[in-house]
Amino acid sequence: MKELFDKVSFKCSKIVTQNYSTSFSAGIKLFDKSIQESIYSIYGFVRFADEIVDTFHDYDKATLFSDFEEDYYRAINRGISLNPILNSFQLTVRKYNIDDELIQAFLKSMRSDLSKKEFNDQEIKDYIYGSADVVGLMCLKVFVNGDDERYEALKPAAMRLGSAFQKVNFLRDINNDINQLHRVYFPILRDNELNEDVKKKIIKDIDEDFRLALEGIKLLPDNSRNGVYAAYLYYSKLTTKIKCTPVEKLLNERIRIPNRIKVWALISIYTTKKFALA
Repeated sequence: MKELFDKVSFKCSKIVTQNYSTSFSAGIKLFDKSIQESIYSIYGFVRFADEIVDTFHDYDKATLFSDFEEDYYRAINRGISLNPILNSFQLTVRKYNIDDELIQAFLKSMRSDLSKKEFNDQEIKDYIYGSADVVGLMCLKVFVNGDDERYEALKPAAMRLGSAFQKVNFLRDINNDINQLHRVYFPILRDNELNEDVKKKIIKDIDEDFRLALEGIKLLPDNSRNGVYAAYLYYSKLTTKIKCTPVEKLLNERIRIPNRIKVWALISIYTTKKFALA
């Protein structure tokens, strides 16, 4: 009855996604049903790793993270794990031949959050690649379903979209990162305080990532284009709101998009069932 256990494992990853991110779980509904389980499994894996380093402050996070990594590699070698999140993820890794380099880069970035507090230009590029770009590339592996030529063609845009999402997250969470976790992800803030001019420079970089990413979104397969575009719309609106938010407010609270706007974006895509190329 391994099939039943695998089915339960994917359901557990879906529950994790729904509980940790209503926006992401809603966006997944725009993906073709044939790939939804796999995307849930990727989110479940990266979310658990992120939780270890960001929230389990009363526990030995380094040991928990090492155990998590070791358990994953036991799962991929055995083809099974009694941890349903790892079990569903290893099934997706095997099915879509997700490169171990991507997983190693992700784990390396997450592990760096256990001790590193400031990043230089190269270090932040490496961190964003591992924490965000490779997650997009894992999903891209699922989207193209073995079409290596298409994967290579869409890879640069997928990485730019992951970078844009991560940088927006940094700005949205800058209050918690600086005041609670004592992390500075933007190298420009090592020598400058966050002010309106610095914020504009950061957002200009994000806008360029989004511009290049959109070209790739247009070329995604039908099974995923609408879902990725929904995420693009959500983060674009979040970026616009951050642009209009005074620095003082950014440094004191987490910026959010009202649920009515999230729902509007999703309904507009659900209704038309096509990607707006304009």
